[in-house]
Amino acid sequence: MRSVKPLIAAAAASLLSTAAFAADMPINPPPMYAMPQPVDFGGWYLRGDIGMTNTSTKLHENSYDTLPAGTAFNQYGHGFDGGMRFGVGVGYQFNSWFRADITGEYRSRASFNGTDFFMFNPGGGLADTYHGGYTSWVGLVNAYADLGTWWCLTPFIGAGVGAANIRTTAFTDNATFPAFDGRTSAFAADGASKTNFAWAAHAGVAYRVTNDFTVELAYRYLDMGTGVQGGGHFFDGTNIGQSSFQFRDMISQDLKLGVRWICCDVLPPPPPPLVRKG
Repeated sequence: MRSVKPLIAAAAASLLSTAAFAADMPINPPPMYAMPQPVDFGGWYLRGDIGMTNTSTKLHENSYDTLPAGTAFNQYGHGFDGGMRFGVGVGYQFNSWFRADITGEYRSRASFNGTDFFMFNPGGGLADTYHGGYTSWVGLVNAYADLGTWWCLTPFIGAGVGAANIRTTAFTDNATFPAFDGRTSAFAADGASKTNFAWAAHAGVAYRVTNDFTVELAYRYLDMGTGVQGGGHFFDGTNIGQSSFQFRDMISQDLKLGVRWICCDVLPPPPPPLVRKG
């Protein structure tokens, strides 16, 4: 037993010496890097939209400005039917509250109908019935402010400027003269194309389905300017030159459903290595 005790004491001393030496050694584990993560809001996105158009206008013709004194003039039922719009675009999400995009859209044909009544004193009356329509292409540069997110829902407002190309269709004017045994006269004008400055105001709400995919429901007020007609002629073929009929102040109040897909997330720069000091 006396020979075992010195061996145990020597082994214990050796272990304590090794532990003390290890405690004095610096601890330098391999550098630790955090993996780059996509920014929660940010990056290029593609968008697509479909919706309904509701266009209003003021029909104007040069003779309206030279009516004889005492003429009673009334307009009834002037307006366009509803139409469809189809749009695409590309944009950039700068941060959690600001984004911008460039959009282009085609607006399907919307038909116009209306009636004017003239009562001349003296001279009887006149009724004009109109039929026409238009299609258009619209391009806008838009900016939006996202107003915060609650339960994945983000209300937003925005504004845009750009151009609208309005292509009117053939326009007809059927006039009836009740004071002259219901005599009628018919006039027609060809369609024409005109490009105007356009501007828009947006308001809506977006639902974030995933980090990269968002659905929008939005309202848009769109001012497209004036639509004009081409050459005019009577139905017997008599050419009477450029028609002065115009669709002035063409305003469309649109309801649209859209989607946005963030196609290129922004990655932050890699952080410096984290070194744990002992």
